[in-house]
Amino acid sequence: MRLDELLNVMRSSKKYDLEQIRYPNMPAFDPVKPGLLYFLYRHHESYYNPDHDGPRTSASGLIIMSDQTGTHIDALCHQASDLKLSVGVKVTPEIETPWGFTKGGAEELPLIVARGVLIDVASVYQDPLPENSMISLEQVKKTLEVQGTTVERGDVVLVRTGYGKYWNDEEKYRRAAGVSKEVSSWLARTGPVAVGSDNLAWDLPSFKDPETHSSLPGHLLLIAERGIPIIENVRLEELAKDKVYQFLLIGFPLKFKGATGTPLRPVAIVP
Repeated sequence: MRLDELLNVMRSSKKYDLEQIRYPNMPAFDPVKPGLLYFLYRHHESYYNPDHDGPRTSASGLIIMSDQTGTHIDALCHQASDLKLSVGVKVTPEIETPWGFTKGGAEELPLIVARGVLIDVASVYQDPLPENSMISLEQVKKTLEVQGTTVERGDVVLVRTGYGKYWNDEEKYRRAAGVSKEVSSWLARTGPVAVGSDNLAWDLPSFKDPETHSSLPGHLLLIAERGIPIIENVRLEELAKDKVYQFLLIGFPLKFKGATGTPLRPVAIVP
């Protein structure tokens, strides 16, 4: 395909913005609060001196946030199993430094260009799903059957709980359903390049796996053991409304050296 043909396809395609808006006091998992602080410290009015500097002025702000808030993707250093990262190294002071990780940091995350698959469980069962419930493998497989879609190696798999619509209501958003361990295990075997959901933590934060004694077992299975990143707080309402279950997904991780995660700008494109 020539460049002009590719540009024509892209221009005529529908684009879906999958990033939630970032704002102070946006929803955040308790260990990583505050989600965002923003300070406008340089003001136009303070610098306006037209006789000396002409008409132009500048304003600047300071952003303070965790690397685990907003629409973001987890780096592989974010999770470990028995103090071992999925990149094959033990966690030591040389790997885990006060200034970030020397292996598996966010700067190593590749640009995402892959087939995206939406598994809209909420639309098939209950929208939104029951509060603090867990999505079973049976529900996922039934949803795929209803949609007429499949999950293949190399996909980015996005699971919709229906709670993305409550992004501006933290109390409600925090009660979102989560993805069960059995679903994470099944996906880990399938081999996606990444998975994601419209909730805070992919998993159900209140659940503790009786087998491994771990909370967030999906993080253990997917990131620590298989090296599959998790994308959290994904905006999926427009895709669900239009019943778009397959699309080209392009995602741009920011290259923060040594960070445990990074903001992601994911876009779904449908020709």
